[in-house]
Order: sequence, then structure tokens, then C-alpha cells
Amino acid sequence: MITARQSRAARALLGWTQGTLADKACISLTALKRLESENGLEVYESTRDQVRRALEAEGIVLLATDKGKGVLLHHDKSDSGLAHT
Repeated sequence: MITARQSRAARALLGWTQGTLADKACISLTALKRLESENGLEVYESTRDQVRRALEAEGIVLLATDKGKGVLLHHDKSDSGLAHT
């Protein structure tokens, strides 16, 4: 399950606004604002799933361990710009 902080962090890594993520996830801006709120607002699981899928499609990996949660932006090696030897 994606958290409010993970969603905000993932958007920051991608350079996306809330509007961009809402559009990519095919949800309303209001629904995304509810998800990203720290006020404990109710959010449909389908909304969380659509946001997760939109972020994962752009290379975001959601991390969850016993030490905490986070996000990672995964770049394909062919897109990294690094020379391969």
C-alpha cells in the first residue's frame, strides 16, 4: 500500500506536480490530495492502486522494510547515459 509520503517523494523524484500524477493515474486531483494528506483521510484502495501503477510505470519502486518505507527511482541501464565497457 502506497503511503502519503511515498507518493509525495515519488512525485519529487519524477519532477511531477499533483496534477500530473492525477492525470497519469486517471484519478481526480481531489482524490490524490486526499491520498497525500497527513490527516488520515479515507482513500479508496483502487485510488492507491492506480497511483502505484502510474508511478511504477515511470520507474518508481516502492520500498517497505522493518526499518521504514521509501521510494527508489529505477533507471534502465540503457537510459542511464553511462558508457558500457
